[in-house]
Amino acid sequence: MKYNHEIFINRRRISFDAPVYFVADIAANHDNDIERAKDLIWLAAEAGANAAKFQHFAAQTIVSDYGFKALGQQVSHQSKWKKSVYETYKDASINVDWTQKLEQTCKEAKIDFFTTPYSITLVDEVDCFVPAYKIGSGDITFLEIIDYISKKNKPVLLATGASTFTDVKRAVKAILKNNKDIVLMQCNTNYTGSIENFKHINLNVLNTYKKEYPGMILGLSDHTKGSSTVLAAISLGARVIEKHFTDDNDRDGPDHAFSMNPTSWKEMVIRSKEVESALGTGIKGVEENEKETVIVQRRCLRATRDVPSGHILSPDDLIALRPAPEGSYAPYQKSELIGRSITVPKIKGDAVFEWEM
Repeated sequence: MKYNHEIFINRRRISFDAPVYFVADIAANHDNDIERAKDLIWLAAEAGANAAKFQHFAAQTIVSDYGFKALGQQVSHQSKWKKSVYETYKDASINVDWTQKLEQTCKEAKIDFFTTPYSITLVDEVDCFVPAYKIGSGDITFLEIIDYISKKNKPVLLATGASTFTDVKRAVKAILKNNKDIVLMQCNTNYTGSIENFKHINLNVLNTYKKEYPGMILGLSDHTKGSSTVLAAISLGARVIEKHFTDDNDRDGPDHAFSMNPTSWKEMVIRSKEVESALGTGIKGVEENEKETVIVQRRCLRATRDVPSGHILSPDDLIALRPAPEGSYAPYQKSELIGRSITVPKIKGDAVFEWEM
């Protein structure tokens, strides 16, 4: 399968050797208030996000009111919701009339705007406003919408939470049939914010993806608290990071509790840039800032006593001590010196240099 090793969202290049691309998923945290949604865009931009992402859905085209009530109870993170699943989704839905206004706010804040549309109709509604699409984990088996989105010829970010590798490969194949710009994102879809979730994030799946799809752009869509998983994912090669974003974790709503806030988001970006910088090229060598420590920390061969010019060196004449000036003999070269004469006199403790032999 062919896929691109670099993609562009607007003018931002995303690849293994480009800076990490941070997506602030505002999702339902707008609390059905467009002015609040705009404020969150600005806050996300100020905290270091590269994009603000929303979710476009209508309750009746994403959930079955009857179906959830037939379960008998609301489970997982939904058990804490004060309203029914259907009513919660209804309250969290975005009026399509907001779309252009949200996009314009993102332009003013100098970050990208895109969304996850949860129906074919909504894909068409938002298409002229977005430079990329995100497909949520819950739709990884909904091949109809995956196929439809991939034909829009825009980068597709695919989250892979709560799925098997077979599910992932099926969805990736569906995207690549039409579109070579894909970001494959590891995800865990438990939204409870429990500390136990760290045991299930399974970041080594990124290594599995690297093996199956060499050079494919990888990412993490994350719902754990803090930035530990983000830093680890970056070290494993993730170049797109998505986290939920709010201004207040204590607000009522389905996503506020486990979201990042402006302070924690900014800290995440700072720490992530440190990790990026620390990863380096992978080529092992003496780094620029180590050149002086090569001298002060390494040992070289030095005279154990005063020796005259022309002296034939024996093992007892040499000892390995710090520092090691440039041109001096390293300890592993001792056997090369034994039995050879030295051309200059040495005093006890002096280094033996190549040009003196």
